[in-house]
Amino acid sequence: MKKYILFYLLLFLQNGWASELDSLHYQHYFKRQFLLIEDDCDACGCSASGGSMGFSSMLNSNFVCVRYFYQSYRSNDKLYTNSVWHNENFNTVQLWARIPVLKKIQLTVLAPYHFNNRTTDSGNQSISGIGDVTVLGMCSIYQTQKDSATVRHNVQLGAGVKAPIGKFDEKNNGSVNPSFQLGTGSWDYLIASEYVLRYRKFGLNTMANYIVKTENEKNYRFGNQWNYAGTFFYVWEKDLLSLAPQLGIAGEVYESNVQHKQRVRDTSGDVLFGKIGFEINRKKFSFGANTMFPIQQNLNGGKIEAQYRLSFNLNYTL
Repeated sequence: MKKYILFYLLLFLQNGWASELDSLHYQHYFKRQFLLIEDDCDACGCSASGGSMGFSSMLNSNFVCVRYFYQSYRSNDKLYTNSVWHNENFNTVQLWARIPVLKKIQLTVLAPYHFNNRTTDSGNQSISGIGDVTVLGMCSIYQTQKDSATVRHNVQLGAGVKAPIGKFDEKNNGSVNPSFQLGTGSWDYLIASEYVLRYRKFGLNTMANYIVKTENEKNYRFGNQWNYAGTFFYVWEKDLLSLAPQLGIAGEVYESNVQHKQRVRDTSGDVLFGKIGFEINRKKFSFGANTMFPIQQNLNGGKIEAQYRLSFNLNYTL
């Protein structure tokens, strides 16, 4: 229940407030901030669904980014009381680009490369390759207009599509974690929202998005998914250097998978993460890192447990 209360609280904050940022430095910071929010993977693996990634909250700036993301899980079929837990490791390298198209519209393109491995009863299994590519458009619908305002707000809404570039292996559907994939094999669609609140050097970033997943050619459909996050931060500056520590939560709620029009048991779930990280910036370059740890989870009927996540990004503002 706690995770749903947090989720709706974040949605309330997004729709109840609105704003703008006051300087070019803060604009660059907020754009980079959401690079640390989340990943492009499902709650219990990496089917390249576009999952709980965050998106830019500012416009009118170009940048490119390389990010590495690691997820650690363990799985158990629970057929017997002494069934063995198996480790699952998901690694992703992302290329990210943001391009301002119009004054209030920005285009985001995300291209991942996955290399994953896990242990099974029959031995080790590894997969690697290009994942599904996501294209997203975000539009600023409200910003605080006065630079002198003490409290500033920015609200954005957007929509996008994920193309089935990554390979979908039907043989993995029968495993404990069917998200052990490079791609979903389907065209998926997402609706995104972002809200930024700033008071002097303190701030709050929130995001929520919903992903509609369609059936692929193998008659398999991953469950639709809600993703949300909220991050408190503080910006410290000295000369050309800026440092922004951050602390927040991130959650995912996803529905059951469907195969041949039938619901697949033990494929729905939810997880709430705590996260802590930082970002350091000098001129046009920035480096960021964060870690995420589960606070509460119920993944695939308890057959999957999230261990932790790590993220590192290197950003260059054009």
